[in-house]
Amino acid sequence: MPLVTSSTPALDARTRLARAAVEAFSTRGFHGTTTRDISTAAGMSPAALYVHHRSKEELLFELAHVGHQRVLDMVRASVATSDDPVEQLGTLVEDFVRDHALVHTGARVINYELAALSAEHLAEIVAIRHDIDEVVRDVIDRGVAAGVFHTPDPHMTALAVLSLGIDVARWFRDEGRWSPDQVAVHYRLLALRMVGAAGGLEARA
Repeated sequence: MPLVTSSTPALDARTRLARAAVEAFSTRGFHGTTTRDISTAAGMSPAALYVHHRSKEELLFELAHVGHQRVLDMVRASVATSDDPVEQLGTLVEDFVRDHALVHTGARVINYELAALSAEHLAEIVAIRHDIDEVVRDVIDRGVAAGVFHTPDPHMTALAVLSLGIDVARWFRDEGRWSPDQVAVHYRLLALRMVGAAGGLEARA
C-alpha cells in the first residue's frame, strides 16, 4: 500500500503542473507560454504555480534536470549489461532512441528549450549532458582500443550518435509509420555502422 502523508496532495499538484507545462512548452514554446496557461491546463488557479515553483523558468529547469538525470541513469544501466563494446553501444543506442520516441513531447521540451534557462541552471544541465556524452565516448573509445570499432574520430562519432537519438524526439509521432521499437532497432544498426563494427547489420538479428 502506498504511503500517504500530508505532502501527497502537493506532490500530485506538482505532477499536474509538470505535465501541463510539458504540453504547453511543446505547443507554444517557453516564451509563448504563460504561467496562467500552465496552471489553467493543470486545473488550478493562476497563483498555484508559485506555490510550488518560484518561476516558469524554475519549472522548466526542474523538468530538464529530472529528465536528463533519468537519461544519464538509463545509459549507465545500458552499458552495465555487458562487457562487450559492440553489445554495450547497441543496447545503449536502442534504449536511448526508444526512450526519446516514447516520451517525445517531453524530450523535445528539455532538449530544445534550454536557451530559456538561467546561466546557473543551464550550467547544471550541461554538466549532466557532458556525463551522458562521456558514457558514449568511453564505450566507443574502448571499442576502438579493442579493434572492434573503426572510426577516425571517436568523440565526433559519439556526438553524432547522441544527436541522431535526440532528434528522434523532434520528428517522432505516436500515429506515425514506425513504432518506438522499430526506430530503436534501426538506429542501433545505424550506430554500429557509424563506428565500423563488423557485422553491424546482423547484430541482434
